[in-house]
Amino acid sequence: MSGIPLAALVRAVPDFPKPGIVFRDVGPLLADAAAFEAAIAGMCAPWRRAAPEYVCGIESRGFIFGAAMARALGCGFAPIRKPGKLPGPVLVQGYSLEYGEDRLELQKDALPLGARVLLVDDVLATGGTLLAAAALLEQAGARLCGASVLIELSALGGRGRWATSAPLESVLRF
Repeated sequence: MSGIPLAALVRAVPDFPKPGIVFRDVGPLLADAAAFEAAIAGMCAPWRRAAPEYVCGIESRGFIFGAAMARALGCGFAPIRKPGKLPGPVLVQGYSLEYGEDRLELQKDALPLGARVLLVDDVLATGGTLLAAAALLEQAGARLCGASVLIELSALGGRGRWATSAPLESVLRF
């Protein structure tokens, strides 16, 4: 990867969105064009040989990284959204996260059956969001070729909960 210190451009915001949570703000990294390019290159590197056909980015920062990765990898992009934001029939999956409960949705016709999909998000914390997204892809009949995150919060154990045979890659670990 480049010599750009990506970790230094991720700001720690204590007690957001709730007391006891340390939010990792990627805003400063995104604001630096060279750092953003290096982050996308680092996130794409493990997947070039996997030949994904689609990238699915998880709302909301997963859209930023996922869309850029889809372009860099020459893939289509499909969003995985929070409830009520996608038209038409959707697949739904509930999940727990470190500060509550939520659901994710994917349009039923977003991916062709058997499509090779790379799942993308900004942060892996407890793993609930990524696992719910992987379950949505399974419901859609897609083949998960892997998951890519910019940041892995190792102490929260998300990697240990990743209960699929698909590889999981991160660029930064805190």
